[in-house]
Amino acid sequence: MKSSVLISGATGGLGKAFAVECASRGYDLYLTDLHAESLAILAAALRRTYGVEVRSRSCDLTEPVQRASLFEALRAERVRVWALINVAGTDHEGLFCEQSREHIRAILRLNIEGTLELTHALLGLRDPAAPFRIINVASLAAYYPMPHKATYAASKRFLLDFSLALREELASEGVTVTVLCPAGLPTTPECLAAISAQGLMGQITTQNIGVVAAGTLDAALRGRSIYVPGAINRLLAALGGLIPRALVAHFVGSRWKAAREKQTRPASGHFSPLAPQRT
Repeated sequence: MKSSVLISGATGGLGKAFAVECASRGYDLYLTDLHAESLAILAAALRRTYGVEVRSRSCDLTEPVQRASLFEALRAERVRVWALINVAGTDHEGLFCEQSREHIRAILRLNIEGTLELTHALLGLRDPAAPFRIINVASLAAYYPMPHKATYAASKRFLLDFSLALREELASEGVTVTVLCPAGLPTTPECLAAISAQGLMGQITTQNIGVVAAGTLDAALRGRSIYVPGAINRLLAALGGLIPRALVAHFVGSRWKAAREKQTRPASGHFSPLAPQRT
């Protein structure tokens, strides 16, 4: 049995783009996400279209018991992987004090705990005959303290620093870690609304998800440490390290406040606040 690429968050917009890109390159896949029915539909479509082997298993990565069951199933199936793409994550836009503690925990459990435990488990299932590629999906937000997205941005900063540290630890073992730091991605209606609310800046920093997936895979295969898609986004990432972080937080907070007011302004008598979304 050939070794596979495992993708978490596989049925979301970016996860699906990674799955399609990998299948189009002839890679066998193991997909996991929250929804079993969506996984089954995606797996069947990829098998039919690209002729690759696709296995799948649903898992709520915020739940330790379900994570443990997934890892046990992978061992029982004797799964071997040569790449891991950690896409699963959740976002939230809004004031910290307005969030429930349950949702704050969900962000940390999925973005941090789920990613770290899946990475730890898959390192024990890697194909010894091939270099092992890890892709962790962070965000351009990892470069900034972000009011209105404080917990999310901090979780992505954690993933950025973790990825760079792990990469150094495993460099001598034939393992590479690439961290993807995209700006806006048009994956859901809520994301599209948020991008629109940012005006011109939102439009020029947004990237096509298929292009992002392909570029990230190419970067990982070349062993790159960080991939920021888009020249403007790379400039913004660089500026994030040059400007005092307190000043950055003030500027970002002002922009998000203005965007939030624009986004929640009543239109034709209808009000629709931005809801948290899993990628």
